[in-house]
Amino acid sequence: MRSPLTPTDGAESPLRRCLALGLTALLLGMAALLGTPHPAQAAAGSVTAYPVPSIYPASTDYRLTVNGTSVSVTKYTGYDIAQLALGTGTATISVTKLNNTDIGSYSISPQKLGITGTVSGPTLTFTVQNDEYLIVKLDGRPNLVIAADPAETNRPATSGTGIFNVQSAPYSAQPNTGAYTTTPFQNALNDAAAYGSANGTQGIVYVPAGVYTLGNLYLRSNLALYLAPGAVLRYTGDAAHYVVTGHKTSQGRDLTWFISTRYSSTNIKIYGRGIIDGNGQAALAPSNLGVNLLAPIYTSGFTVDGITFRESSSWAVIPLRSSDLTFRNIKLFNRFDMGENDGIDVMESTNVTVDHAIGIGLDDPFSTKTWPDVADIYKSVPGTARPLDNVTFNDLVSWTYCYGVKVGQGVYEPQNKVTFQHVVVYDAAVGIGVHHKYGTAAATNLKFDDIDIERLSFSNDGNRTWLAMMTGSTAGIGPVTGVTISNVRVRSAGTTAARINGLPGAPISGITLSHIVMPGTTTGASTPGQLNLTNLSDYDGLTITP
Repeated sequence: MRSPLTPTDGAESPLRRCLALGLTALLLGMAALLGTPHPAQAAAGSVTAYPVPSIYPASTDYRLTVNGTSVSVTKYTGYDIAQLALGTGTATISVTKLNNTDIGSYSISPQKLGITGTVSGPTLTFTVQNDEYLIVKLDGRPNLVIAADPAETNRPATSGTGIFNVQSAPYSAQPNTGAYTTTPFQNALNDAAAYGSANGTQGIVYVPAGVYTLGNLYLRSNLALYLAPGAVLRYTGDAAHYVVTGHKTSQGRDLTWFISTRYSSTNIKIYGRGIIDGNGQAALAPSNLGVNLLAPIYTSGFTVDGITFRESSSWAVIPLRSSDLTFRNIKLFNRFDMGENDGIDVMESTNVTVDHAIGIGLDDPFSTKTWPDVADIYKSVPGTARPLDNVTFNDLVSWTYCYGVKVGQGVYEPQNKVTFQHVVVYDAAVGIGVHHKYGTAAATNLKFDDIDIERLSFSNDGNRTWLAMMTGSTAGIGPVTGVTISNVRVRSAGTTAARINGLPGAPISGITLSHIVMPGTTTGASTPGQLNLTNLSDYDGLTITP
């Protein structure tokens, strides 16, 4: 999928862009003559196993090979994780129980891929056709998340003109020591941005493998931050190292943006196969500081590609009041024993795409929100609240105790044209949700298409259902208008009725439900009863077609 168009705020002129492209081509040609390595190009069927830092313990349950290559499996709270990259072509994956007991049962999700395996004693073997984000369950063992990214094709050289390696002089940041290395990192970022601005391109900060313990980092215009496989940017665990940027009243703690953009910035990219780690347990005890891992705020032309976000102690990725943003091939790995750890909450932003992502955590992995001018979570942000418009989530895997995909809860400013498509809800309390809980603005033109709901094992505010649409609270009421839900496979309907509950003065209207296949059936439902949609109030214009 292509990135959104170039940023509207401070966009480059066509002449400047042509000059930048010409300069880039010239530099690449010079690099070739000088013998500088080209970006990695993956062969068909190739496997790249990412190095795993020692801070992440090895799995005690699984061993994994992909096309015969050993891939490290790490143990995490609630599930195990294996990460790698695949070239084009099929891949044969073998998962082995470490205690060598025979496998009695297994499951491979997404179920819609129709992947079946063969079992030989303690080993399950199966084949995938492409890079996929999978969840494998063997009897009696933790779920195993296998995050197979597409192969890297744009890895930069480690040094050269316009490349600022944090381990090289004058920065000399040393990983794996526990030392506080914020200043050399920030200096490299500033120098790269200055180079990019002076040359009509992006200066590149190269971060080699290793664990770097950091305070707040700030991204300026015309900057690319590359995190190599095995590179980890990690919260220190000491609140004194961080600037307070907001407060979470519901959690009773201050917040900080681990990595954020400078206001009015443009043309920024974070890419590679590295990890941004909030070190969540250390953040909450004893410092009681909530860490937002990435805050793109008042920025445009912003891209994230391939990065893993891990263990945030508050909402992980929070785009705010920004435009023309793309997040692709991202992994959001949060815990189930820490609350309000949403994955990516797109807020008050325009032209945003989240493409090919897996989100796991107790709270909502994928949602949209709008807030009033001054909200506790970003009380330091100047300016006025903005509407949200044209946000697309595509090709997702969601696993949560709350909502698989959701619009809301805040709708203080209008939310328009929000799309969730090609989504697998591995497990949740609510599969599809619209919760207009706060604010009086309208939510309009909402679309949910090709949603596969595999399990509904949890309950959230009394809901355990495939669909929940609600308006109203003590913070004002507003309407929801124009909701299209189509091509949904409901493998588990939950235990409570599906619901559409507006309020007088804030109805939910213009609802189309098309080709919703409920458990035990193979054709689309045609009545509310067949959809278990029996909790209805203050709605208008409900159309159901098989």
